[in-house]
Amino acid sequence: MAENKAAAAVEPWMRGTHEEVPAVPRAVIHALELAREDVQQWCGHLTDDEWNLRPQGLAPAAFQVRHIAGSIDRLLTYAEGEQLTGAQLEQMKSEMDSKAKGQEIMAEFEAALTQAEKRIRAFAGSDLEARRTLGRKALPTSVGGLLVHVADHTSRHVGQAVVTAKLAVASRGVF
Repeated sequence: MAENKAAAAVEPWMRGTHEEVPAVPRAVIHALELAREDVQQWCGHLTDDEWNLRPQGLAPAAFQVRHIAGSIDRLLTYAEGEQLTGAQLEQMKSEMDSKAKGQEIMAEFEAALTQAEKRIRAFAGSDLEARRTLGRKALPTSVGGLLVHVADHTSRHVGQAVVTAKLAVASRGVF
C-alpha cells in the first residue's frame, strides 16, 4: 500500500510510462495526465453551483476545464494540418455556458484527454519541424510548436481552474 501512495505522489513524467513514444509527444501526454490528476483532485468534488461560481470575477472552473478540452482538440486539429470545423467553432462559443453540470464537465474533459492521447501518439515519428498555420490569420508555427503549446496552454488553465476551485470551496467556509 505504501508503494502505491509513493507512486501516486510522483508526477506522470517521472513514472517511466509511455517510453515507446518519442520525447516530445510523451511529454505532452504526461502533461495531460498531470492535468487530469489535478482537475480530479481540486475540481472533482465541486457542486454544480461551485463549478459555475465566479469568485473575485474570475472565469468559472467550468469554463477553464471546458476550455482545456476544446483547446486541446483545436490545437491538435491545427497540428494535423487541418482547419477547424463549424462544430469546433460552436463548441468554443459554448465554453462559458453558466449552466454547466460538474459530471458533464468531467466526462467531457476525460473524453477529450483520452482522445488527445491517441491523436498525440499518432505524431510519433513525425517531423516536428513541419510547418503549420494557426487560426484565420494563418499564424506560422510547427507541429512541435503546437504539441508543446497543448501542454503549456493546458497547464496554464489547470492552474486557473485550481485557484478558482479553491476560492469556490473557501466561499462555503471550508478549505
